[in-house]
Amino acid sequence: MSIDKTSTPAGDNTVENPEAASAAVPTVDPRLLVREQGFAGYVGEFKRKMKAGDLGSLPVVVGLLIIWAIFTSLNSNFLTAGNFSDMSIAMVGTGMIAVGIVFVLLLGEIDLSVGSVSGVAGATFAVLSVTHGMNEVLALVLAVLTGTVAGAVHGFIFAKIGVPAFAVTLAGLLFWQGFMLQILGSNGTINLDADGAVAKLTSYYFSDVAAAYGLAIVVTAGYFLAAFFDNRRRAAAGVPSRPLNEIIVRTVLLAVLAFVVAFVFNQYKGLPLAVVIFLAFLALTDFVLRRTAYGRKIYALGGSVEASRRAGINVDLVRISVFAIAGTFAAIGGLFVASKIASANQGAGTGEFLMNVIAAAVIGGTSLFGGRGRTWDALLGVMVIISIQYGLALQGIASPVQYMITGGVLLATVVIDAVTRRTQRSAGRA
Repeated sequence: MSIDKTSTPAGDNTVENPEAASAAVPTVDPRLLVREQGFAGYVGEFKRKMKAGDLGSLPVVVGLLIIWAIFTSLNSNFLTAGNFSDMSIAMVGTGMIAVGIVFVLLLGEIDLSVGSVSGVAGATFAVLSVTHGMNEVLALVLAVLTGTVAGAVHGFIFAKIGVPAFAVTLAGLLFWQGFMLQILGSNGTINLDADGAVAKLTSYYFSDVAAAYGLAIVVTAGYFLAAFFDNRRRAAAGVPSRPLNEIIVRTVLLAVLAFVVAFVFNQYKGLPLAVVIFLAFLALTDFVLRRTAYGRKIYALGGSVEASRRAGINVDLVRISVFAIAGTFAAIGGLFVASKIASANQGAGTGEFLMNVIAAAVIGGTSLFGGRGRTWDALLGVMVIISIQYGLALQGIASPVQYMITGGVLLATVVIDAVTRRTQRSAGRA
């Protein structure tokens, strides 16, 4: 039997089997089908994600609401304006450092030195500005750069020499803790100027009610405009985009949340400066991770180092930069911690502080296995931890119980993460 093969010139687009081509059905993005089906489509999509283990931030949000409900029922002062404002300021120091940890976890690595690095940054600022009388702004910049350099050193040893990140940063934890004790000297504590720039990071409030409501308007309008113009770009490129009514519903929900929070702040002293700075850093880092080529490289490394290397990504440079970012945010967080207690002391960054930082990133939804997470996870995670701490403190429960409960929440989160990944692999989505 002979098969007649008809050769066609290069570049000829003639279809050899027009019947099959006419019967072919073009591939349609499932997201378009979901949106065309309206509310029922979204319900079906939600059920599909639950079965596939794609839980997102839902467990954290539900858990946070349950925590708030329990502590509010036990003590009516838990969600008062004053306590809510105090919790918001208390979470900034830990949350800032957790943002840096999110970057490291996205690589599938860990940084155990951030607690000590945060203590070094606070001590460096105190020694330069208080002991040696240096300009506060210059001292602040040098303190932050101390964290950047420390993180870059860790990243270099990990990426270039090949020492595991766990071992490098564990050594860094000990080294920087000793360095902090050395520069603080025998006294061990340096009080900050109460009217200085760093002290005001956590003590300054925008007392005008327009400030909190203005920020709520800016956040809501910014989200709407970003989503709207992003959809226009996607539509122009012929890729799936959200319908306008969905964007409006999401914007309305965000507006309700933003204005409720603004109202609560205005019932106390006003909008805390620390919260504004924290939200600004979260928005900036989220943009970097999700909207830039550099951010995509970080996610790619977390998925597969070898595939990333073959794709032409400079693996070593990305690793070093990520650890430098973690060190930078550790230093920034350390300055907020020093601001909160108005001093730099030998206990900064020690004890359970490191565990709280890592737990905040993981509890918020960042995977320990790399490749999945957002910097907003740091906000959710630190809200859970601070809520537990403040709620138990209002009940007069001792610290050991706080540790056990926080550890239980962390274990539950890691178990959910592991089960979710296993479910996704079974569903072919990993």
